Amino acid sequence: MTDKILIADFGSQYTQLIARRIRELNVYCEILPYNKVQLDDPHVKGIILSGSPCSVRDSFAPNINFDSWRKNIPLLGICYGAQLIAHKSGGEVMPSKIREYGRANLIDIVSDDPLLKNIPQNSQVWMSHGDTITSIPDSFDAIASTPSVRIAAFRIKGEHTYGIQFHPEVTHSTDGTTLLKNFVYDICGCKGEWTPDAFIESTIKQLKQTIGKDRVVLGLSGGVDSSVAAMLIHNAVGDQLTCIFVDNGLLRKNEFHEVLASYEEMGLNVVGVDARQKFYNALKSLSDPEDKRKAIGKTFIEVFEEQAHRIKDVKWLAQGTIYPDVIESVSVNGPSVTIKSHHNVGGLPEKMKLKIVEPLRNLFKDEVRRVGAALHIKENILHRHPFPGPGLAIRILGDITEEKVSLLQEVDHIFISALKKHNLYQSVWQAAAILLPIQSVGVMGDERTYERVVALRAVSSVDGMTADWAHLPYDFLAEVSNEIINKVKGVNRVVYDISSKPPATIEWE
Repeated sequence: MTDKILIADFGSQYTQLIARRIRELNVYCEILPYNKVQLDDPHVKGIILSGSPCSVRDSFAPNINFDSWRKNIPLLGICYGAQLIAHKSGGEVMPSKIREYGRANLIDIVSDDPLLKNIPQNSQVWMSHGDTITSIPDSFDAIASTPSVRIAAFRIKGEHTYGIQFHPEVTHSTDGTTLLKNFVYDICGCKGEWTPDAFIESTIKQLKQTIGKDRVVLGLSGGVDSSVAAMLIHNAVGDQLTCIFVDNGLLRKNEFHEVLASYEEMGLNVVGVDARQKFYNALKSLSDPEDKRKAIGKTFIEVFEEQAHRIKDVKWLAQGTIYPDVIESVSVNGPSVTIKSHHNVGGLPEKMKLKIVEPLRNLFKDEVRRVGAALHIKENILHRHPFPGPGLAIRILGDITEEKVSLLQEVDHIFISALKKHNLYQSVWQAAAILLPIQSVGVMGDERTYERVVALRAVSSVDGMTADWAHLPYDFLAEVSNEIINKVKGVNRVVYDISSKPPATIEWE
């Protein structure tokens, strides 16, 4: 097992970003709710206390007893974590006279301290806090300041216990990666062995031990997560794995046959199922997004269960669950408020009495792609844009008909093909076409038209948790709009969505 850094999560919006930055240093990092952290694993080399939307002075503020950790393992408090260390040790934390949010520069850096090695004076950092540590006990040393914050970083004398009031994990902190590297390598003694090849080797070994001679079934979606999970399991147990790829009639144009062919070339044992009519029947007259999702999920389970029962002696259901899904389910504040229900194989394990295997549950999306590359998975799958489980059903606002699906498939095909043609596809996290439930007046030739409106959506993101609208070139958008209106009968207006997440979501439904 590789070295491990634990993050005690107090609910900060940046917690996942801290973990990502540490993993980019090839050190495995795991996020746990602050009240679930235990030092019973010898591979844990250090603990980070995250930020929080709370104030340490609040009566309901999250609190932990870290006294037993301090002498035994390096500890780094970030923002709220630093303030909690200071507050519980007899220091003073007070509301900032001016809320400190944004760029600042470090001064008075104690450059021979291990945490701040190779960080220059005036290094830019990112502040985001409403409280400030105004005094620290005599057992603490201030090791960096900013012009407005006297105690921007501190260390407890004789210990590897540190606190910083800025966020090293964000790109605005120009030397933040250096600071985190100093902590995990020099102070915690991690070796940086968390690599795709090491993950593949250990995961295949574990899968062989876990699955043994049993049979496994997995529902493929055509996306990177299920594809990488399938290849890992295939490399571990070969033809004991059967993959089921369902055509729900809501995929992109030609996608079912193209992706199915790719899977067969990869050597996977795949069953392709044409269930389009079942899904169209289930969606008939439904227009509410949640009703559509539930109908699709229910139909998928029925189709999947029917196919899975044809495989003898199946004991395991494999899923492409990734780390953000796991974190969400055990977050500090409990499961998040449901924004949308997810299309998955929920209910199947209990119904079919199957055990779950999730080989990717410890990886972020970008790590899944790196593992996929190491497994030599084809680019068209590895770098395929995320595509929602309900497919085009939630990109058609209102009720679903085969005619609407066909129309949107043509629009989507023109948009995605143009992104690829102009070498813009890889620079966009996700792109989509949305069929709106309205018609607009237009003119074609000498005739007045009253036809459909489609919206184009493209966003840039790292993992989909936040996203900015993609600033695609005007000439490109003009070309795509012109091609859609000229080639797709029934569309006379194209609009481009320039809202970011938050406040908007990536999908419209």
